[in-house]
Amino acid sequence: MEYLLFTYPNCHKCDEMKSFFTERGLAKQEYDVTGKDGRLKIRDFIHDVKRDDKGSIILPTLLCLEGGRPSAVLNTRAEFEAWLQSKV
Repeated sequence: MEYLLFTYPNCHKCDEMKSFFTERGLAKQEYDVTGKDGRLKIRDFIHDVKRDDKGSIILPTLLCLEGGRPSAVLNTRAEFEAWLQSKV
């Protein structure tokens, strides 16, 4: 399983998600969407990411990839915890 985490600086929800990875000792590739690399990478998954009612991408966005394709797109620590539990 490969995890791609798209974040925004000084975002409380993004920090919660990052902390969960640290607590669990899980590896991830993190992309700051304010940087060029982050903006380019999220474009690869633009049809998979969730948006709010104004059309903005919801952050953090965690893509759980299997074989290079998203098997889950999650936006909160709670969603990620529940998804991990469902995989046990």
